Amino acid sequence: MSMKKWVYGLLPLACIIIIYLFSATPYQEQDIKPMLSSHIDLSPLVPYLSPIQFTYHGNEVSVEAVGIYSFVEFFIRKGAHFTVYFFLAILACTALYKGFGFKYRLSLQLALIISVLYACFDEFHQSLTPGRTPYVGDVVIDTIGACAGLIAVIIGRNLYHLFWKQS
Repeated sequence: MSMKKWVYGLLPLACIIIIYLFSATPYQEQDIKPMLSSHIDLSPLVPYLSPIQFTYHGNEVSVEAVGIYSFVEFFIRKGAHFTVYFFLAILACTALYKGFGFKYRLSLQLALIISVLYACFDEFHQSLTPGRTPYVGDVVIDTIGACAGLIAVIIGRNLYHLFWKQS
């Protein structure tokens, strides 16, 4: 196997390992509320965020129900789901296309499949971790992140061909 394949192949693998390690960590060890509350005063946000209220995984998510720090932490955690799968999809697509020579469209499709399947595995893995629970809603967020990453690839590639490749 060429060095190019190794380098491109290791990048999505590194992302997968990072996701795996975070999923293997009990929630209590990942709780960022104590750090937030000791370093940042979020009370000025309460009037702006109080009107937001919804149910996620059978629980009400609102400032009134969970407090400002849990509310903000919820969005940080879900944003992390979105972001790591955004990058996983980009890295998987790049590895398949540039590293292994797959056709562009096939690389996009396979990168999405890899991301969604790993999101499903990740939720299963969380079911084995103390203090963690699997939830299909997280797979949805992960999938949206992966789709956004692949849309960024498509836009970036089209812009490249539009502005730089023709020169």
